[in-house]
Amino acid sequence: MSDADNPGRAPGTGFRAPGPDCLSLPSLVGLSAAHGDAADSAGSPWAPKPWRRRPSPALTIVALGDSTTAGTPGFRSPLEAPPDGEGDTTSQFTWWLMQAEPAWRVLNRGVNGERTDEIATRFERDVLVHAPDVLILLAGVNDVYQGRDPSTVQGQLLAMYTRALKAGLPTIACSIIPYDTATPDQNAGMHAINTWIRETALSMPGLVFCDTRAAAARPDDMDRLFDTPDRLHPTPEGYRRMADALLEVVRELTIR
Repeated sequence: MSDADNPGRAPGTGFRAPGPDCLSLPSLVGLSAAHGDAADSAGSPWAPKPWRRRPSPALTIVALGDSTTAGTPGFRSPLEAPPDGEGDTTSQFTWWLMQAEPAWRVLNRGVNGERTDEIATRFERDVLVHAPDVLILLAGVNDVYQGRDPSTVQGQLLAMYTRALKAGLPTIACSIIPYDTATPDQNAGMHAINTWIRETALSMPGLVFCDTRAAAARPDDMDRLFDTPDRLHPTPEGYRRMADALLEVVRELTIR
């Protein structure tokens, strides 16, 4: 059964996700007030109530990208292994997002090995057709790996950012995560692109930066993955850390 046949299923997992950093925007409800001795009275309208974060709204989110969105090497995305994907479902940041927020439907639209120009050709059918509330875009590592100039990558990313924003789609621009076999020149290229992504997000309303590179990297070495089974991609724990970073950014965009 495909995702379309059962919208209650989490895409790429085969089941509905059950009901974890960049910037946080806590929304608090149940504000309390003290009013003399009445504040201590059980059942009093003035009795303090617990402070808690407002529940996140139901959202459809599209995660568009390459292998680091697909979940390689542990998972093959629904685009790679239709209709639901296959492998270790925990090897996707999309899965971890749905674990944290069961009201979110997060579509994994990653394809291993694709460059930004190839990802852009899928924009209509893999993003806009779903009319999502938020787009997560993580791309560029394969361009760098294949020796493409950073300016070429920036141009492709800018075109996708612009297309999303013109469609009224809030977009999270993610930094390229590291891989352990990168040469000094490749790392320099990734850093140049990531700096550009960060600066571009500051100048385009509706575009928000998330430092997924920092989330996936070793704390003592931003050019190496925190943990990796193949020196190219994260482990499930690495994908969970990426989801941690993305989680608060999505909340920042959607909980007001």
